[in-house]
Amino acid sequence: MDNNIDIKKLLGRRIKELRTKKGLTQEKLAELVGVGERNLSKIECGNNFVTSETLTNILNALEVEPDELFHFQHLKNIEELKTELIDAITNEKVDIKLLYHFYNSIK
Repeated sequence: MDNNIDIKKLLGRRIKELRTKKGLTQEKLAELVGVGERNLSKIECGNNFVTSETLTNILNALEVEPDELFHFQHLKNIEELKTELIDAITNEKVDIKLLYHFYNSIK
């Protein structure tokens, strides 16, 4: 999948996650951000990307720092996680013995 699409979808999921955690409806967040509810819906679905102005308004409305908004490692699906782990092992980006010991301790 194209990285740009991945980022749009992950950012959209993260915005929705933070919005619901704050107890905000799409309508209320859209109002706080200064965009239409339909536009916010498209952002949350990963169909539209945000402008820098909208991104700033989202950060302010959700009262989060940029690093918190872009923390979406936990939103990746299982296949993405498998691919990332396999790549890390195959290309020796991780300590394989340590990873193996960790795996044995949790299985």
